[in-house]
Amino acid sequence: MSFPETRLRRLRKNPILRNMVSETSISVNDLIMPLFVCPGTKVNNPISSMPGNSQLSVDLLVEECGNVLETGVKSVLLFGIPETKDEHGHVACDDNGIVQKGIRAIKAKYGNKILIVADVCNCEYTTHGHCGTIVDGDVDNDLTLETLAAQALSLAKSGADIIAPSDMMDGRVKRIREVLDENGFSNTPIMSYSAKYASGFYGPFREAAESAPQFGDRRSYQMNPANADEAMREIELDIEEGADIVMVKPALSYLDIIRQTKDTFNIPIAAYNVSGEFSMVKAAAEKGWIDEERIMMEIATSIKRAGADIIITYYAKDIARVLNRK
Repeated sequence: MSFPETRLRRLRKNPILRNMVSETSISVNDLIMPLFVCPGTKVNNPISSMPGNSQLSVDLLVEECGNVLETGVKSVLLFGIPETKDEHGHVACDDNGIVQKGIRAIKAKYGNKILIVADVCNCEYTTHGHCGTIVDGDVDNDLTLETLAAQALSLAKSGADIIAPSDMMDGRVKRIREVLDENGFSNTPIMSYSAKYASGFYGPFREAAESAPQFGDRRSYQMNPANADEAMREIELDIEEGADIVMVKPALSYLDIIRQTKDTFNIPIAAYNVSGEFSMVKAAAEKGWIDEERIMMEIATSIKRAGADIIITYYAKDIARVLNRK
């Protein structure tokens, strides 16, 4: 049947009807808010390239988690800015490291009211800004696995609810799973950054986490943006190694990868709406060129429509406030 008997505009007639037949919906339960924790007390260092976001000392991090919870968002993703760095990122494995302190403080205040995802990587903790131990000018994969596993164990011991390796070393999910299981953390899930692309959209994050590489780039371990089949191989391997949730990062330029992952694998999928994606919207909104709230919700809806079950976004609180108005 075709026009004029079929008129698809009938179902767009008014807001109630449009909402009734909406195919995609977002919930506060889908959202994770990334936060950055740094040394000191009463420290709030605004991140110039990410308006509204700051590096926060542990005391203010705890306060901010309260603000997140008030919106209905129940999950945060933590990144750390340490006092000192070293060649291998061993400082990230210290039980008194900055993220470990942050986790314990958040859990002391809010207990199981909040879910803490702990990023596992070395770039914030190494003097050279790369994601592992450097040998002959490149990151040595297998040496780096041991540091990542030690970091993951320390974060789990501190109370992290989910371990999220973001380094893109081969075999890191398997090694982290082994170490967690051997030490009594068999019930701690792994959210793996499985398809993490070598993207230009990470620029503002490198200011936020103070993690820009001091030489070269990360293309020898992060994925080529041109490749989709390789992403499926990466994701399949991570699932085989024990990943409980897989992630596609960034989200917006890789919606096709999210969709392909959803169609291929029966596993929860996270998508990271990364710093550059966030900052572009902020910058255009500040110029008055776009309706920030409308674009924010449209982007989140597109990520969910593509197949993501979980959305990591710096807009998490703002999205929640919009949802709470409905």
